[in-house]
Amino acid sequence: MTLYKNAVPELAPKVAASNTGFSLNAGAQITLAALLAASLTPLAFADDAERLERSKQAAKTEVWEPVPAVVSAKKNEVPSDAIPLLASDMSAWASVKGGNANWDFANGELTVKPGTGDIKTKQGFCDVQLHVEWKVPQPEPSMEGQQRNNSGIFFQQRYEIQVLDSYNNATYPNGQAGSVYKQTIPLVNAMRAPGEWQEYDIIYKAPVFDGDALESPGFVTVIHNGVLVQNHVEIQGTTEWIGAPKYKAHGCEPIQLQDHGNLVSFRNMWVREL
Repeated sequence: MTLYKNAVPELAPKVAASNTGFSLNAGAQITLAALLAASLTPLAFADDAERLERSKQAAKTEVWEPVPAVVSAKKNEVPSDAIPLLASDMSAWASVKGGNANWDFANGELTVKPGTGDIKTKQGFCDVQLHVEWKVPQPEPSMEGQQRNNSGIFFQQRYEIQVLDSYNNATYPNGQAGSVYKQTIPLVNAMRAPGEWQEYDIIYKAPVFDGDALESPGFVTVIHNGVLVQNHVEIQGTTEWIGAPKYKAHGCEPIQLQDHGNLVSFRNMWVREL
């Protein structure tokens, strides 16, 4: 039951009646009833005022602009603001040697054609989000280490995220799948078995140069099969097979896929410029 202050006069006789054997004069009865009513008065008015004040304080830290663009990101589809790199053909690709990319493409799957050389996107990129699925075939008995179905994804044609069959395959850890090649060891080995499709989701932050000087290095985050394996790690420079990494000023450049002589396949590859 909710009681209000204007009900005070009605409470006096009720208070008196409830205290049989104990008498109060009329003034005392009214005073007691008023105290009782005050103790039962709802806090609605105070709550409303406090809520209004809190809302005003909260509004001070609300930012309403800019409003993020709406992106359609349906399951198993390329996001609406992404650039598909393996759609119905290889028109997005060229050979690093010049001319057309000569890898095999069928049913949405791109497979290295050993001996034809690396391929690159025709478009150059800086900061990107890259999604790609890749698969290695069953290895030959003689294959081990870095020879076990090797390829690589090079951002700006310089900085490699390793592609390799690292399923029960011992090699130097900064060269296994998910590594920043010869630089950063993956946090874990999330490799699926040969013949199964692997997934990479990569956030790449390009290095920034002031003229010929490095202003800030590159950074990369890699998620392999849904598992974080590189957590915003610094790229130390070019990913060299021999020698130390180094930086040399450059602009936005293509994404490059490596022909290491193995039948590695790629599909569902798309990129979002950041």
